[in-house]
Amino acid sequence: MKIGLLCGAAAMVSACSMSIIPQGAARSLPPQQDGEWVTGDSAEVRASRPAYQNGAPARFQPVDPTQLVKIGEDSSRATGAGVALGPDITTLNLAAAKAASALQSFRTSCSSLVRREDNSGLTSGADWQLSCDAAQRWPDQDAARFFASYFETVQIGDGKAFATGYFEPQINGSRVRNQNYQVPIYRRPDNLLDVDLGLFSEALKDKRIRGKIDGTKLVPFEDRAQIDDGALAGQGLEIAWAQDYIDLFFLQIQGSGRLALPDGSIMRIGYAGQNGQDYTGIGKLMRERGLLADGKTNMQGIVEWLRAHPREGMQIMRENKSYVFFRELTGPGPLGAMGHPVVARTSVAADRMFVPLGAPVFLDMAHDIADGLWVAQDTGGAIKGANRFDTFWGAGEQAAQIAGGMSSSGQALLFLPKGTVSRLVAARQRSGQ
Repeated sequence: MKIGLLCGAAAMVSACSMSIIPQGAARSLPPQQDGEWVTGDSAEVRASRPAYQNGAPARFQPVDPTQLVKIGEDSSRATGAGVALGPDITTLNLAAAKAASALQSFRTSCSSLVRREDNSGLTSGADWQLSCDAAQRWPDQDAARFFASYFETVQIGDGKAFATGYFEPQINGSRVRNQNYQVPIYRRPDNLLDVDLGLFSEALKDKRIRGKIDGTKLVPFEDRAQIDDGALAGQGLEIAWAQDYIDLFFLQIQGSGRLALPDGSIMRIGYAGQNGQDYTGIGKLMRERGLLADGKTNMQGIVEWLRAHPREGMQIMRENKSYVFFRELTGPGPLGAMGHPVVARTSVAADRMFVPLGAPVFLDMAHDIADGLWVAQDTGGAIKGANRFDTFWGAGEQAAQIAGGMSSSGQALLFLPKGTVSRLVAARQRSGQ
């Protein structure tokens, strides 16, 4: 959905309690805990839950951290955090429908997976060739056997996972500016530069910054407040105009979305870049300052407060210096960090330093609705660290409700090509660690 700065619906308010997770979806949790909202259980939501072959998802015991294999001392990537072989895939009772959808998304990702660099250090593109070749001809209805045949489960670090959710929002917009549409939606400026610092120093490998050239210096790009005050005005960067600033603010956090145009048509916009400034979750700021009443720490409560206090609300939003630029999407979408469409209830955002983009991911979360097989096809500015995921739920009111309420802990496993762990063990032995 966006390349490099996707922030989930819960992440955008720094894991404040969000509505709405179906009742009973949070195992063994009382309703309306902070970060774990539970409300009515609709038939539509019940029907959306994964149907496991044996009635319930299998539980698996995490591997003792003392059994982890670490390659090097760099704990900022998976190999340094430690890896361990997990349970056999056949014991996980993969849901047929989820496995079929995951196979389709994995198949889509393969063209990139086999040729891109794996920042996690776990695999190379060649490691995926065998499974990718098989995926092209494997029948979707037998997807569970495909994953069991070509993959092994791998635990990264202690395997303790945290998942939020994101969705594709829709707001009112226009292709032309008029009295009802005054908030600019900008394309990426030509002078915004992405700098790979690893090209200049091995110590800065995998470190990147964004900025612009000022004379002979690379300097920070304008922040949100400066852009709001007109720093980009008059440069012809506007691709559309939003009706409401707050709506656009939250669409920027999601990273892509839909504009409902005055003539009834839809314009889809996707992430095209970010200004390089740090992201700040305003929900955390508001909660710390005591601005949100009990029961109002969800996204709806935050929006209500912002609308009721327009002057103070604008100042708080400006404290989030991050600013997202867009492009119009005319093909399938929304697009994830791999450049492929993300799929509702199948695609998940992850930290590429801990998960190879394109790899299947198995989640066993406190919220049952997030359980099962996903495919890592996206990244996000707030999605950092081992076993941190952001689940994609699609578009529409139900997607917004589920994504907004998704703030769940549990366990995670990666599906990696068979032989990955034994190869990493051999690499450690050769290095003398």
